[in-house]
Amino acid sequence: MLRLNPLVQLSVGLFSLLGSLWIRSLPVALIALGAYVLAAVILLPGWRYPLACLGFTAIAAVTIVYSTWRLGGHDEKEAITAGIRIVVLAWPGSVMAGYVDPSRLADYLAQTLRFPARMIAAFAAALQRFTGFGLAWQQLERVRWVRGFGPKRNPIANGRYAANISFALLVQAMRGASASAIAMDARGFATAHNRTWAEPAPWTRLDIAGLVIAVLLGVVAIVARFVI
Repeated sequence: MLRLNPLVQLSVGLFSLLGSLWIRSLPVALIALGAYVLAAVILLPGWRYPLACLGFTAIAAVTIVYSTWRLGGHDEKEAITAGIRIVVLAWPGSVMAGYVDPSRLADYLAQTLRFPARMIAAFAAALQRFTGFGLAWQQLERVRWVRGFGPKRNPIANGRYAANISFALLVQAMRGASASAIAMDARGFATAHNRTWAEPAPWTRLDIAGLVIAVLLGVVAIVARFVI
């Protein structure tokens, strides 16, 4: 999955969303979820990140299960079906989004889908800065620890500490955005019309196979609904 181009990686989430619309019964929901779990076991490089995504998705699923059960006549099957539908809708896309390389995504959006080059260049720069927020947060925490302003046991103090770090991160992000904008304008990104790209955006046999797998996974729920 890591060798697929970003458009194919994102298509997994798109087809899972479309397939989830056909989940209306518990057997269909279990079959669709089982198909994605099997594909994850076979194709993904590891389980730590997919499990983390599944955990966050499960939080949303549990709230849906409870609200559907509470407001839908206390029907357990219908509530569980609604929760699994949310997992099928959100989990595959969230997992694959974590494997997308912003630079490669920009290359394929511009060269394959023919999106405007200026918009795509700005989009790629924004995504690259967004991926660096985690590292910037860690650096800010280390600086505050060295200066003796680390988190305390008091919850109110910890909230104030998180707010200060968030504000510092916002200031750093705005400074970085200004620097990126000036650098892009200096390189002609604002006025260029015919832009070249450093890396090609080819479609290989592996990409085609990955797209077929994404379509088949999305069709599982549709087929199961008509068969069962």
